[in-house]
Amino acid sequence: MTVPRAASYLFVPGNRPERYAKALSCGADAVIVDLEDAVPPAAKAAARDELRQWLRGANARVIVRVNAAETSWFADDLAACASPNVAAIMLPKADNPGDLAACARVAPHARLLPLVETAAGFDALRSLVTVPGVERIVFGSIDFQLDLGISGEGEELLFFRSQLVLASRLGGLAAPVDGVSTEIQDAGIVQADAAKARRLGFGAKLCIHPSQVAPVNAAFRPTAQEVEWARRVLDASARAEGAAAVVDGKMIDLPVVLRARAILEQET
Repeated sequence: MTVPRAASYLFVPGNRPERYAKALSCGADAVIVDLEDAVPPAAKAAARDELRQWLRGANARVIVRVNAAETSWFADDLAACASPNVAAIMLPKADNPGDLAACARVAPHARLLPLVETAAGFDALRSLVTVPGVERIVFGSIDFQLDLGISGEGEELLFFRSQLVLASRLGGLAAPVDGVSTEIQDAGIVQADAAKARRLGFGAKLCIHPSQVAPVNAAFRPTAQEVEWARRVLDASARAEGAAAVVDGKMIDLPVVLRARAILEQET
């Protein structure tokens, strides 16, 4: 499977169609029209109608976060996703491969993004990654904390984040998408959160405000120091012609060379 280059996934409320264009133009790699958390119950039907109308004349493709499978809105949300302008369906509270299969039946053209945000979803990870059409796993970290009674956002979630990375790799999926940062004013905090996710093996991050897009994108690009190191590794490897080489006092072998190549590929 080709690994997506998308690093930033920006939510826009489904009931605010006047914001769709701004979201699409702010530099995010992907835009998620949210029919779930961002829309109050009384506005669900109207938001779906607004989205459906926009999709008819859209010249861009979006991801749609539908309401969870156990809700009364799920079937109608899926029906709206039959539009070819829906690039992917994000399924919240994903814990059942059958629900993902239902999404695929209604919108076979759309990729699937299961949102793991419950204990049941985490327990079902190995099954979710095998469903045809699933592109990558998304971590709903805030809801996950709530479901498990976890009060911290840092090391308290390290085990669970690492397991999402492992399951994605074993399932042949793209690196998973990390959950949101609630900070929307301090770009440094957002970039640090995203950089930590990248170090853990995540390939992208959810954004809840346009101000988060630039720091998230920056965090998932190789730094100047990483690029310079990668070039020196490849130069040293080429000069050694397959023999052992040393860079910065450290022996380099094939895995190090492959890592250097991957860094330079990310730069392009």
